[in-house]
Amino acid sequence: MKKHSARVAPLSACNSPVLTLTKVEGDERSRESPAPAEAQMQAGAEGAGRVSRCCWKCSVTQLKKIFWGVAVVLGVCSSWSGSTQLAKLTFKKFDAPFTLTWFATNWNFLFFPLYYLGHVFKSAEKQSPKQRYRECCRFFGDNGLTLKVFFTKAAPFGVLWTLTNYLYLHAIKKINTTDVSVLFCCNKAFVFLLSWIVLRDRFMGVRIVAAIFAIAGIVMMTYADGFHSHSVIGIALVVGSASMSALYKVLFKLLLGSAKFGEAALFLSVLAVFNVLFVTCIPVILYFTKVEYWSSFDIIPWGNLCGFSILLLTFNILLNFGIAITYPTLISLGIVLSVPVNAVVDHYTSEIVFNSVRVIAIIIIGLGFLLLLLPEEWDVWVIKLLTRLKVRKKEEIPEGNGDIASGLPNKSRRTRPSMSSFAH
Repeated sequence: MKKHSARVAPLSACNSPVLTLTKVEGDERSRESPAPAEAQMQAGAEGAGRVSRCCWKCSVTQLKKIFWGVAVVLGVCSSWSGSTQLAKLTFKKFDAPFTLTWFATNWNFLFFPLYYLGHVFKSAEKQSPKQRYRECCRFFGDNGLTLKVFFTKAAPFGVLWTLTNYLYLHAIKKINTTDVSVLFCCNKAFVFLLSWIVLRDRFMGVRIVAAIFAIAGIVMMTYADGFHSHSVIGIALVVGSASMSALYKVLFKLLLGSAKFGEAALFLSVLAVFNVLFVTCIPVILYFTKVEYWSSFDIIPWGNLCGFSILLLTFNILLNFGIAITYPTLISLGIVLSVPVNAVVDHYTSEIVFNSVRVIAIIIIGLGFLLLLLPEEWDVWVIKLLTRLKVRKKEEIPEGNGDIASGLPNKSRRTRPSMSSFAH
């Protein structure tokens, strides 16, 4: 404390003893202050500590994202394969694929309420449902969700949504769930082809190869069952479903662009409103024309219908909002992983024959799907990685030569006496 008062004193007085204290203080500082090298070492240590803390935070964040990614992948895989198997089981008692599509689409109305609950629990600036609704309506234009916008921008997507799900469910009646799930993976190749033609996206050779793999897999899958009528019709229905899904995605990007989470939730809820208002008449017509007929409402397996709808809703929630907590590539992997899950279930519950042609077709389509997950600049990253590996190899070779060369003089120094010993 005395030294501290001596250092503060020169700031408040101007007499000779002060100069002496200042000089002594300077000597003490010169003795106590670290050398420039030590100061640089301390600064370097502090900088290294900051970098390590930053790297630790980044690694923890990435680990959390990967952990949530694994959880989302398992959720996507289980919900998609579970809904497919449950639909197959439902058709044994309730042979009405369009009615099931209509019933499951009505559950999309829960998208926006569920999003608003997440907004209330997570957001710092909470808004009322009406305020949040108006803000999300800006996605449709300056005037919001008008009647004209509803028919021009929402209704076409409602039709595509219904066709995608109906064709997929109708195909499950014709062929096994393994073939249905693997053929639906071709929709990613169709998205690329339509985006390249309509949206003028960047041409990528690897994605053209993936599209060729998808087409080859479809042909081989058709050949696997010997071109029977039921299998050909089922495969055509799945390919049609994948095409409708690809058209939905490309038209959404063309007409509406990209949407935030609230806007996407509102859009999916609007599709449910369209389904209730304009699609309800079709199941009624199919019932009275006995195309999709059931004798009484008591025989309807409500548990299977509600279970299928919940699983499909969960799948769509994870597919649309899982990007908020993990990488999009991991979400897409969940769809591919549903193929082996369905194959295992079909192996024990149905008479599916996994011949060589079917297995090769599944592998080719899966490989094409994985190639489509590569980022656009993957070739640049591969070139950079190969360049770094070459540079490291070139650096390791001179270091190895230096060690060999430096070993010889060290050995000679041990065997021969140095000249400095004679000088002393």
